[in-house]
Amino acid sequence: MKKKTLPIIITTAFLLAGCSAITVEEISSTETQTSVSTETYLELPASNSSASVSEAEVASTEVEDSSVSSSDVSADEPEEVPAEPELPDTITFVDVYQESYTVDFKKDWALHNYNLDCFVHDGDKVYYQGDEAYTSRLGIDVSHHQKGKIDWKKVADSGVEFVIVRVGYRGYGLNSGWIKEDEYAASNIKKAHEAGLDVGTYFFSQAINEEEALEEAEFVIDFFKRNNINPEDMELPVVYDPESIRKDDARTDGISGEQFTKNTRVFCDKIKEAGFKPMIYSNMLWEAYMLDLNELSDIPVWYADYEELPQTPYDFIMWQYSEKIHVPGIPGNMDGNILLVPNN
Repeated sequence: MKKKTLPIIITTAFLLAGCSAITVEEISSTETQTSVSTETYLELPASNSSASVSEAEVASTEVEDSSVSSSDVSADEPEEVPAEPELPDTITFVDVYQESYTVDFKKDWALHNYNLDCFVHDGDKVYYQGDEAYTSRLGIDVSHHQKGKIDWKKVADSGVEFVIVRVGYRGYGLNSGWIKEDEYAASNIKKAHEAGLDVGTYFFSQAINEEEALEEAEFVIDFFKRNNINPEDMELPVVYDPESIRKDDARTDGISGEQFTKNTRVFCDKIKEAGFKPMIYSNMLWEAYMLDLNELSDIPVWYADYEELPQTPYDFIMWQYSEKIHVPGIPGNMDGNILLVPNN
């Protein structure tokens, strides 16, 4: 039964009389004219004497239910609301070389609500278990590096549920900058679908300005048109993948985070305009120093981090957790991914 507040005013004379129990028959008439079961009573301090209670002695009794117990009498005090956890001023993380960074916590950015204890490693696979709010799905990403040597049936039979296929890239060299189609993209998309996998795509960007980012988006859209791929044919997004080049010079060296954010916006808006779903590829370094995710808050994030657990506090829907997993049907190392799907 829902608890109700019973404000009762009792005269000094009654308190001095000190009955051990008052039946509700004795409270036969109040301003609210509420009838109450005689089995219900209000306990008061015990005394050797007894007294009856008149209407004047109980000036006001407010009862809404047809019966009430002693547990229904509660103090008129507001319930305590748990305080929101205080966000830190800084966060510390490591990159793929185990170099440590401490950066400002961007408190105005959207945060994820995953329970890190629910990420479970099982060999080369990662699952998200024990949180009824989400279901996890296992996936990989592929490009021409696999040289088309993929047995898609074995991949699907191993438990992989989706794949992100590279459709193209821009050269990163200082004297390059051309765009090239991934030679296995169309075949990978077709065969992955035939094996029953869900498919998304990505473009490896080295755009230095908004004009080049738009050119990259138009290339992806043209690829879809040439291969008769419509938005409804793709279960997963088109990912914009602007990456830093490890251990080499790149044409994007020195480009500001503000410019990268503008490039990302232009690419994703164009992809969305064509009817496809956009996504951003990111990692902790890019979130700390490059991309302004507050400016891109409408675009979901594919987050890369090869630590045991994701280090980012910021929102993401897919986690690339390794670059060294082994998948039946594909030779060599692969990237492992987990997609977090809300259980609406």
